[in-house]
Amino acid sequence: MTLYRNGSALIGDKLVRTDIVVNHGKIIEIAPEILADEQTEVVDCTNRYILPALVDIHTHGANGYDFNTADLAGMRKIMEFYIAHGVGTVLPTVMTDSDEVICRQVALICELAKEYPEVKGINLEGPFLSPAKHGAMPVECLQTPSYEKFLTYQRAANGFIRLVTVAPELPSAKEFIAEATANGVVVSLGHSAAHAADVKAGLEAGARSFTHWGNAMSQMDRLDLNMMGTALASNAYSEVICDGKHVNRDVLKLLVDVKGTDRVVGITDSMMAAGMPDGNYTLGKQQVTVQHGDAFVTGTDNRAGSILDAYEGLANVVTFCNLPLHTAIKLWTVNPARLVGLDKRIGTIEVGKDGDFILFG
Repeated sequence: MTLYRNGSALIGDKLVRTDIVVNHGKIIEIAPEILADEQTEVVDCTNRYILPALVDIHTHGANGYDFNTADLAGMRKIMEFYIAHGVGTVLPTVMTDSDEVICRQVALICELAKEYPEVKGINLEGPFLSPAKHGAMPVECLQTPSYEKFLTYQRAANGFIRLVTVAPELPSAKEFIAEATANGVVVSLGHSAAHAADVKAGLEAGARSFTHWGNAMSQMDRLDLNMMGTALASNAYSEVICDGKHVNRDVLKLLVDVKGTDRVVGITDSMMAAGMPDGNYTLGKQQVTVQHGDAFVTGTDNRAGSILDAYEGLANVVTFCNLPLHTAIKLWTVNPARLVGLDKRIGTIEVGKDGDFILFG
């Protein structure tokens, strides 16, 4: 049993001076003053903040390793980076690749989860995406949506895939979305050239979010909301890469102002160069060049993930959106937790939830 004493904890939407007791990984008591017995470890949190650990539901790697290519030892290196940067929950993201690679890597991530409780699911970005908005996805590996094919991946993952991206304009996409949703998988719309009508049909079929809003999707114009505008107008969640490069800082503020702080999810979309110097790297099958902290598919203007870490992403939300920390952190904690169905366990500091928090100061 551990007593965290005299910290300023984020309880609800307020910072409160309080004590917190965690036993076997669960918060069992929160009170202004709690007495410890001789068997209780006491952590003095005076002049420190106690905040929910960060949640990154879309990240391809870091520390020189990529979830599409790493072995278990490499994945451990990625996890070390996340934990060092305040991440308490992560959905390792496997991008579009051959069926063999996808099945092999999701199975490895299941093994990783046995060692790291921070791994609470898998994000599968593809392969049911539009060639017109493939971004860094290898075009030769894109497929028409098929729930039967998805089940091949899900069986390899032992049911651990929580989130999948699909382009709603593709043949059979609506049927795929409905079946995946009915079976407890969260569907996000992205890598899509869809007009507003197809986007709305995808939402009606059960999709709940948009993948890296503003990137690899049809842009809003005066004649059609398309995907970017429909996301703004809908009640669905919008993931956003909070690096100021994929989405300009003023545009990020607009997104948060329009949708509110409850419907935006901060993500890193980091690739293996996160935590590494500029140079040449890979993202799945793609060769990537990182210059001045910006990643592109080599020889193209297609962005290839980011080198962002979650701490920096949170700090950017505070700065770009002119929000207090206790409000900005929702984008990196309770919002992604709600989206992927983990909010009964994580995302806020409450009795009964996981003792999953970080100490600042």
